[in-house]
Amino acid sequence: MDYSKLNLSFFLLPLVTLLTLVVGEPQVPCLFIFGDSLVDNGNNIHRNTTAKVNFLPYGIDFPDGPTGRFTNGRNVADIIAELLGFDSFIPPFANVTNEDILRGANYGSGGAGILDETGRSMHGDIISLNEQLSNHEAAITRITKLLGGKTAAKQHLGECIYYVVMGNNDYLGTYLPHFYSSKTPYTPQQFAALLIEQYSKQLRRLYESGARKIAVSSLGKLGCVPLELATYGSDDDASCVETGNNAVQIFNENLKHLVADLNNRLPDAKFVYTRESSSATSYGNIKNLRDTCCLVETGGCVPGSVPCGNRFEYMFWDEVHPTEAGNLISATIAYNSMAPLYASNPIDVW
Repeated sequence: MDYSKLNLSFFLLPLVTLLTLVVGEPQVPCLFIFGDSLVDNGNNIHRNTTAKVNFLPYGIDFPDGPTGRFTNGRNVADIIAELLGFDSFIPPFANVTNEDILRGANYGSGGAGILDETGRSMHGDIISLNEQLSNHEAAITRITKLLGGKTAAKQHLGECIYYVVMGNNDYLGTYLPHFYSSKTPYTPQQFAALLIEQYSKQLRRLYESGARKIAVSSLGKLGCVPLELATYGSDDDASCVETGNNAVQIFNENLKHLVADLNNRLPDAKFVYTRESSSATSYGNIKNLRDTCCLVETGGCVPGSVPCGNRFEYMFWDEVHPTEAGNLISATIAYNSMAPLYASNPIDVW
């Protein structure tokens, strides 16, 4: 198959950037992560939900085996933590200890979205962004006690980076299926506006809880993920489902404007729009941009199945999620986009 026809794009980075981790103290004292299955590292295991992957072949390349990460190895949040210089991964909120919480927590939940209803009818008891924010507010109470008061907690929280990855499921699970079947009351412009209105309230809530350095992720080319290609593409067509990509691009453009508006309106706020890449042109060892590495059913890997042996050549692990190799690309792009939040001499990433 000629993958050059996919007509995808991402920002090429030097290979040394992909492989270089920060040595010594972390660039920031703490990292808090909000999001969906791209960052979930075990929170859903403890919930009554079908969106959990604590079985092989998930985690086949992770040191601890299956942990609830929706990939074969590290996810985007893990790699960003490494690039920021943390000597261990940021733990899931579900089992973070009091001492660990000072260095951050991962609130991510597979299936979650900006809208409270996203993912619930399909997956059950997932953790929406609003609930993740409530969990963070509970964590702040713990941090305040550990540090001996609100003043110290405020200073500590103001130095942390907050990484937010939301919107994928609002499109893949909620909007696009109805859009393709002409059963949605929203145009792409109206749905993007609906999401941005809710997202604005949620990001303001995060700011009001003490966050000042906030990285907000764009959405990747969702029309290029295997699930969309299998459902809405054609067998003899290597191109992406551009109607889906176009709808997501409207959201991304609105998100850029929201980030700029929040920076203008909120004192001391430093919001950054981070570029992501759930798909790419051939890069390094990655050559297969369309197929899944594992045998899939209903979107996820078949439990106990044997995945492809050349996982470093595949962009996609299952029908929605990247391999660790794909995550390495996305995480490095995001890390470089975050430079104003950690660099002493910030660079222009726009």
